[in-house]
Amino acid sequence: MIYITIIISCVLGVILGLNLPTISYSYSGYLAIAIIAALDSVFGGISSSLKKNFDIKIFVTGFFGNAILAMLLTYLGERLNVDIYLAAVIVFVGRMFNNLAIIRRYYVELWSKKANKRNKKKELIED
Repeated sequence: MIYITIIISCVLGVILGLNLPTISYSYSGYLAIAIIAALDSVFGGISSSLKKNFDIKIFVTGFFGNAILAMLLTYLGERLNVDIYLAAVIVFVGRMFNNLAIIRRYYVELWSKKANKRNKKKELIED
C-alpha cells in the first residue's frame, strides 16, 4: 500500500512540476526552509514508526507547524536584516541526522539478526 502511495505521489509531483509556474526568487528562501522543516518531520515520522509510537496527529501538526514556524523565522529575519533562518536550518538538519541515524541503526540491527539466523542455520545443517 505504501509503495502505491509513493508511486502516485511521485507521478503527481512530476505532472504538477511540469505544469505549474516556477517559484520566484523572492519566495525561494521560504520554500527551501519549509522543505527542510517538512523533511525533518518526515524523518521523525519514519523514526517513530520504527519505534512503534507513531501518531498521525503529532506527525501532521509537526509537519505543518515546523514548516510555518521556519517560514515565519525566515520572514522575521528578513525584516530585521538578520539571518535567523540559519538557526532553524541548524536545528532541523541536526534532527534529520539524528532521525536518520535511528533509522540506519534499526535496519543494520535487523539485517545483522537475519544474517546471524542464516549463519546458525548453515552451522546446524553442516553439523
